[in-house]
Amino acid sequence: MDAIHIDTKLRADLAVREMLAATFRLVPDVPTTVTTGCGQQVPLAMTSGDPDAVTCLPCRAFAQREHLRLADLVLDLGLAPGSVFTASQATGAVAKLRELAAKFGAPPPR
Repeated sequence: MDAIHIDTKLRADLAVREMLAATFRLVPDVPTTVTTGCGQQVPLAMTSGDPDAVTCLPCRAFAQREHLRLADLVLDLGLAPGSVFTASQATGAVAKLRELAAKFGAPPPR
């Protein structure tokens, strides 16, 4: 069985694609291959953003680190003077990112 990975952009390209499609009815091409958290080039179809689906252990560790890093960034930005979102919005987003990081830190389901 092949491992399921997470791409280094944490599937942000797909989110941008969906936003462009919804806003402007423009649909950029989806990449056929992506670089994963473990450094491999794999087909996009072999990646997931769902912690229950990612089976590659180095990719799970990468995703955990990245989600914790993003949580720290959101917290810093949310508490900064003049932030575009409130401290409660920032802390809510931080909690969700840390929860997601914890799921990636847990062993993958079998």
